[in-house]
Amino acid sequence: MKILFISRATLFRDKGGDTIQIVNTAEQLREKGVHVDIRLCDEKIDYTGYRLIHFFNIIRPADILIHIKRSALPYVVSTIYVDYNEYERKMRKGLAGIVFRIIPADTIEYIKAIARSLINSEKIMSPSYVLMGHRKSVQQIIRNASMLLPNSHSEYTRLEAHYKTGNNYRVIPNGIDPELFEAPDIPDKDPLLVICVGRIEGRKNQLNVIRALNGTKYRVVFIGSPSANQLEYYDDCKKEAASNISFINNIPQSELLEYYKKAKVHILASWFETTGLSTLEAAALGCNIVITDKGDTKEYFEAYAWYCDPSSTVSILSAVEEAGASGFNEQLRTKILKQYTWEQAAGKTLEAYGEVTGYTN
Repeated sequence: MKILFISRATLFRDKGGDTIQIVNTAEQLREKGVHVDIRLCDEKIDYTGYRLIHFFNIIRPADILIHIKRSALPYVVSTIYVDYNEYERKMRKGLAGIVFRIIPADTIEYIKAIARSLINSEKIMSPSYVLMGHRKSVQQIIRNASMLLPNSHSEYTRLEAHYKTGNNYRVIPNGIDPELFEAPDIPDKDPLLVICVGRIEGRKNQLNVIRALNGTKYRVVFIGSPSANQLEYYDDCKKEAASNISFINNIPQSELLEYYKKAKVHILASWFETTGLSTLEAAALGCNIVITDKGDTKEYFEAYAWYCDPSSTVSILSAVEEAGASGFNEQLRTKILKQYTWEQAAGKTLEAYGEVTGYTN
């Protein structure tokens, strides 16, 4: 069976959690005998021979609509439905901040799509998106999909509630590579080392983490490159950071594993997370995890995490202090290694393909 993955034009240029999800899912599907090609939405694509298209990121419908029309193939969508609304309203500065506090969330996404095309040369692939607008475009994709593949039940519930429409769906969990993260030789943790792994951008909220932990006893290391269109935010983070805080750009996986093994606490105080891939990885290597209470994180981490309010530096510091002073619960690591692996994700994805196409491996 040949499957075509299609995602945003910047998938490999501006890497994020979706990049990791797509690459690892494809790799594991290939291990199961499925032919998978990954293509970007702005490429010219020959659809011949493909049984199904698998799209990613429903909040970027302009990347999807054109390929639905051109291919006339059935499709599924890994929705990765992130709600940026609170971040846009609370944290955007200047005229953009004023505008975003007034207009609806879907209109904000429409404006952002237009802005990306004008400023970042991210071509709007689907002329129909310009005519229909963001909300109607997403609704059309939802209704006509063969199946939706959210990362959690919580994600699907939010999507259906917001767009007032739904479809058949199957939860595909995000995951880790157990060969990398099932490490019985985890050394003693540095009780004062706090790490934050992720792209540096406003939505990930590193600036509030800095404000919360500046000048404290903790050594805080941010690991990740700045988002291409948020270099000013990265500069603000570096300007505010005290001497106990440092930054490292993307590093090889082997080096990242060493940081996971050494750190007592991993924090991801984002304005929104569907999962928090780096949090899964950190927990698998024995980190106590502090994560945002916004989004779908509780479906994954239940009572095993320390949750924080991303808008409150007091909440962030308190969660870090509690996590730093607590022992690690091995039950979380066991749960992740059993339920949240890329092999598991690919298996459930293949089952979804079978439901849609009738294909049996």
